[in-house]
Amino acid sequence: MIREILDFWLLPLDDPNYGKKRELWWNGTPELDAEIKTKFGPSLEQAAAGALDGWANSADGALALILLCDQFSRNIHRKTAQAFATDPKALEIARLSLARFYPAAFPHDARLFFYMPFGHSENEADQKLACALMATIASEDTVKSAIEHHAVVARFGRFPHRNEVLGRPCTEEELEYLKDAKRYGQ
Repeated sequence: MIREILDFWLLPLDDPNYGKKRELWWNGTPELDAEIKTKFGPSLEQAAAGALDGWANSADGALALILLCDQFSRNIHRKTAQAFATDPKALEIARLSLARFYPAAFPHDARLFFYMPFGHSENEADQKLACALMATIASEDTVKSAIEHHAVVARFGRFPHRNEVLGRPCTEEELEYLKDAKRYGQ
């Protein structure tokens, strides 16, 4: 299953576009969400239960786990609290991966996914690390996005966009921010 996950997200190793930026990484559709749920939903459930923790003992396995818990969870459970339920596991595997230098085994664009759990964290120190990591490999737009994510967490201590699905009340300041953010399409 590790290879199936990596081939789906990064393309097969022998593909000339292997590990290069792909449209599906950024433009989720209901069709893509359904495809990911069908192909990888059971694996996400196993990962959430800890049944796939052994995958973290290899670079490929660690990236597959991160993709399941950080990316695919957002597709499978879009606009629900469950979308974020496996973020702690993704962050744990990302930390382990950095300590073991796993990102170096992948092309630059693919390394992004080892770093994204830090950018999805509502911890300011993780956000700072995400900015530093992204600056080493990512495009100007991606780095700008990481800096914006950090600014939101630094300001509010969390992502206000998640409040509704997580059942958290918004502060007045967050409500004002969300009005502006929606106006600008963020």
